Amino acid sequence: MQESAVDPAKVMNLILTRDRLAICQLPHDAAHPVWATSAGAFFSITRTNEELSIVCREGLAPPDIKQESGWRAFKVEGPLDFALTGILAALLDPLAQAGISVFCVATFNTDYVLVRDASVDAAINAFREDGHTVIVA
Repeated sequence: MQESAVDPAKVMNLILTRDRLAICQLPHDAAHPVWATSAGAFFSITRTNEELSIVCREGLAPPDIKQESGWRAFKVEGPLDFALTGILAALLDPLAQAGISVFCVATFNTDYVLVRDASVDAAINAFREDGHTVIVA
């Protein structure tokens, strides 16, 4: 095992959630869709001037919606203090070195790092090699 480049204070406990997720996009002025919140323990809806982005359980979005399916979420065990710095950097660096693309979602309590389902095993290995703990839910 390689020596962790992560500050010991920034070693995280991560929980791989069970649901496969989809990342969807609607026009910026679209109403919040009921289908996004109808099932699953995890969803996120973010509106900007350019779009309405939705992360929800795979299979909920209608097929005519622009979407990327096949994502899984690593939840950072929290809650995290707002004064902490470098949390995402400590998690994203080993994934970047492993060539794994990500999509991140932040909440009041914690952060979620989404990776494609096909990259889950490689992400677990990258996290563990960097000193993080991964729990598969």
